[in-house]
Amino acid sequence: MALHLLKLCVGADSIGDLEDWIEQRRAAKAKRGQSYEHIHTTRMTPKRVEELLDGGSLYWVIKGQISARETLLDIRPFTDSEGIGRTDLVLSGTVVPVMPRPFRPFQGWRYLQAKDAPADLGRGSGGVAQMPEELRRELRDLGLL
Repeated sequence: MALHLLKLCVGADSIGDLEDWIEQRRAAKAKRGQSYEHIHTTRMTPKRVEELLDGGSLYWVIKGQISARETLLDIRPFTDSEGIGRTDLVLSGTVVPVMPRPFRPFQGWRYLQAKDAPADLGRGSGGVAQMPEELRRELRDLGLL
């Protein structure tokens, strides 16, 4: 069974902000004639790499709610130019909205068991997937989602 990571999406106020940031980075690489690989660098290296790469995703917490996920493609530990250990989380670059769920702020990342991961917003979520993100957030805060 897949294991997931949970991380704050610092600087993003919405799923759209995250998607825009990814697209800006993709466009900048294309403009320089470079291939694009969507990477998020973090300081700590997960110990349960095999479980994470067995279908795991990085779930993003945006404005206090688990809001979206990206599939984890690879995990690459390295040492930066200052001798500090870091890890590149290689992600799909495709942002999948999920059923919003409140989550308190935290530092770094956390493991998220598959059984605790929110469901993707898609065909089985009725009209929720078509709602504006802010409305989903408000309904979730009111306990109506």
